[in-house]
Amino acid sequence: QVQLQESGGGSVQAGGSLRLSCAASGGHIGSTVCMAWYRQAPGKEREGVASINRLGTTTLADSVKGRFTVSRDNVKSTVTLQMNSLKPEDTAMYYCAASSDWSCDYRSLLRDHWGQGTQVTVSS
Repeated sequence: QVQLQESGGGSVQAGGSLRLSCAASGGHIGSTVCMAWYRQAPGKEREGVASINRLGTTTLADSVKGRFTVSRDNVKSTVTLQMNSLKPEDTAMYYCAASSDWSCDYRSLLRDHWGQGTQVTVSS
């Protein structure tokens, strides 16, 4: 069973930066072909933010393009979300997720494994 542990959340003023990390452990290497980030603000549905497959192919939501980047280290089994130029509307609980699909699009919420989440709060 894959376990995902997020870290790096916190509070920042608008225009600031945060770096989220997700460490995967356990399971088969194929279980984390796709690793993705999602977020959920209070009263809103969970939405995809970014994804990256094992070859490094990424997808990003339009709302974060140009501000967020996603990367992974296959040796360390980690995925990172670098968030720059943060806006108050980026405030949410951020979740890391993993699955075995190579298509690995951020718009899909069909992931096999989920982390507990890390809070990001951006003040104006």
